Amino acid sequence: MTHFDLDKVRSELDRSNREMEEPDFWDDPEKAQKAMKLKKSMENTIETFENLEKSLADIEELIELAEMEEEAGAGEEDLEEMADTIEKDFENFKERLEELRLKTLLTGKYDRCNAIVSVHAGTGGVDAMDWASMLLRMYTRWCDKKGYTVKMIDYQDDTEAGIKSAVFIAEGENAYGYLKNEKGVHRLVRISPFNAAGKRQTSFAMIEVTPEIEEEINVEIDPEDLRIDTYRSSGAGGQHVNKTDSAIRITHLPTNIVVTCQNERSQHQNKEMAMKILMARLTELAEQEHKENLKELKGDYSMNTWGSQIRSYVFQPYTMVKDHRTGAETANVGAVMDGAIDYFINEKLKQKD
Repeated sequence: MTHFDLDKVRSELDRSNREMEEPDFWDDPEKAQKAMKLKKSMENTIETFENLEKSLADIEELIELAEMEEEAGAGEEDLEEMADTIEKDFENFKERLEELRLKTLLTGKYDRCNAIVSVHAGTGGVDAMDWASMLLRMYTRWCDKKGYTVKMIDYQDDTEAGIKSAVFIAEGENAYGYLKNEKGVHRLVRISPFNAAGKRQTSFAMIEVTPEIEEEINVEIDPEDLRIDTYRSSGAGGQHVNKTDSAIRITHLPTNIVVTCQNERSQHQNKEMAMKILMARLTELAEQEHKENLKELKGDYSMNTWGSQIRSYVFQPYTMVKDHRTGAETANVGAVMDGAIDYFINEKLKQKD
């Protein structure tokens, strides 16, 4: 069970405020910006808690007022109206309280970080590529609802339909904490719009989520372990796209991990971003595998290994989205594909509680 320690948050905020008053605080601008971001997060948490306390006090006052009105002989219609108001306010209070409780579960090392999200089409031909594009839309819609910024890093579309793969960064507080459990295989069952016979088709896509590690990553990668290829960019990206071989593909040979980037404005910027993503993936992988040195990482850790199937989306003959880890399910497929995935994210987070 996770306990929310408001006094600890207030103490940390006081300490942070004192540090910001030091004359050398802005000597390291990058460190200062991170401290400012953390300070804002703590202030938001305290404000949320205090607003919840006020809301609860207001509900208690409404209950007392309703009891007084009832004793004074108020009409049934007036009492029912007051009861409806109290019920609505209390439901709203419970939702906000649960949202804060779930936020307290985000205690992982990188949970506060931005999230690097990769979408890869799997088996299923053009249907799978269409499915990958639908998932990309679902996650970018979810980001919009959460107020996160989406920065597209790589986009490999298909000539017929959909995408082969795409990589974007979800920028915002706790983006990785919420999205980290979305990694895995997502399965779609539907009547294929690309099949003239109208047959039911099963398609697969893979979601990979890595934290954008904010602190400087001091990892040594042997240049001989890397194969760096350049190629011509494709897809949306501005006037610079398709004019030069600015896109970058980096393969880490010991693990077979491949990172591509094409949406920055120059080959140098694409290479820099690709290396940043590669280092983040290798750092996370080393921690997961309990390796102290990246040189210990051997074997195929590429997307070809694919993880376990985490969720099924059925469009026909019935509608259902089901998470196989938690058992959470809903028949409202349309809402889910429009980005309403908090239910699944929250149910997975609760397993930690």
